[in-house]
Amino acid sequence: MSSSGPSPATGIHASPPLGLLPATGTHHTRSWGKTTSTSFTGSTTKHEQSLHGNVKPLQLAANESSRLAYRSPALKNQWNLPASSSSTNVVTTFDDNEHVSSSVIEEKVGVLLLNLGGPETLDDVQPFLFNLFADPDIIRLPRLFRFLQRPLAKLISTFRAPKSKEGYASIGGGSPLRKITDEQANALKIALEKKKLNANIYVGMRYWYPFTEEAIDQIKKDKITKLVVLPLYPQYSISTSGSSIRVLQDIVKEDSYFSGLPISIIESWYQRDGYVKSMSDLIEKELSAFSNPEEVMIFFSAHGVPLTYVEDAGDPYRDQMEDCIALIMGELRSRGILNSHTLAYQSRVGPVQWLKPYTDEVLVELGQKGVKSLLAVPVSFVSEHIETLEEIDMEYKELALESGIKNWGRVPALGCTSTFISDLADAVVEALPSASALATRKPDDIDSSMDLTHYLTKMLFGSILAFVLLLSPRLVSAFRSTML
Repeated sequence: MSSSGPSPATGIHASPPLGLLPATGTHHTRSWGKTTSTSFTGSTTKHEQSLHGNVKPLQLAANESSRLAYRSPALKNQWNLPASSSSTNVVTTFDDNEHVSSSVIEEKVGVLLLNLGGPETLDDVQPFLFNLFADPDIIRLPRLFRFLQRPLAKLISTFRAPKSKEGYASIGGGSPLRKITDEQANALKIALEKKKLNANIYVGMRYWYPFTEEAIDQIKKDKITKLVVLPLYPQYSISTSGSSIRVLQDIVKEDSYFSGLPISIIESWYQRDGYVKSMSDLIEKELSAFSNPEEVMIFFSAHGVPLTYVEDAGDPYRDQMEDCIALIMGELRSRGILNSHTLAYQSRVGPVQWLKPYTDEVLVELGQKGVKSLLAVPVSFVSEHIETLEEIDMEYKELALESGIKNWGRVPALGCTSTFISDLADAVVEALPSASALATRKPDDIDSSMDLTHYLTKMLFGSILAFVLLLSPRLVSAFRSTML
């Protein structure tokens, strides 16, 4: 999700991304594995935002206006984008010309869905983890030590893989994230067609197949003339949407096709009425399953990020999460649901301070205070994955019951809920008129150390250091305690 403070053992900043690992996470630099892409051809939705440049708006009949996405000044400066822009990764394409409105018939619209990805088999776990930890937005090394990124990713993924494999084995041997994201892409295509918009939908994963780069390649081959980027993260964080945007920026600066392509990035969408009402519908339904619904505490569990991401790097994630909970509870109150609620953060890793309060500690405290009925709401995620199926459903449920909570329930992820998908389609449609060419990075943001000799030197010294670390029992122990 975002960045973390330095670990006393390693001096590294590390943070797990939302929804990928049981109690761990990192970013991906694509290096290991195969190549696959998923494409569907269908419609797109639009979200309120503006990017650099003057692009003539499409004349689309959008029924519902969306609220502007929140963007912190730090992020605005980082990406050189206007405050109302947003972004995300996804690759899926659908072709169907029967329902295209005449106003957009000359356009070839694409929608890029962004997500984290996940290992599909147990053999995929270690290379997947390598991709995560090799992402500089996950393990944030000082510039002087960035040559250690890949050796450290190799070391950490090697240590982490056995425990992560246990987690994935417990939910069937792999992550369901790709399958669910493909289903969401198909559902979005159909929803867009109902709104008279035909679009190619692409799904791009950050750390596993189909990678974002594969989706980008397909978008270029399909000669898309206008693109909406929609991350499947309701709230923005440096380590999720931000990392995927960085990949897009890198491509834009090097490719003349993309540098001139009108793009609209939906940075966050937790504040949309459709999302808020869809979440409230699910909560209301699960509450009704309890014998005494009015006594149930609503327990929002969000993926955590290191505190330094928020306090030092300007990540808006915490503010957006708190705002999101307030909106959902406001909607529930409007329906006469007055249950108490609390918010906590899960999946922390290592000895550094993360956003508080921590989910595991709060569960124990609630049990000690006499709370008997609890409804867990995974609020960072719109798809089932290891952090809902293993961490919440198994680890946290067991902890809650051991702590004295008698009645446990869990709200499912939104998945392909019709009202949710329909609102995403509205967001795409609303975003199209503001699409314009992305500004490229400034020269001083570009890594100038790409010549072969420098690269080989960095890899040599990094490999030597990793070898030394592997031979040092004390350092190995420190890494284990930090990363496991």
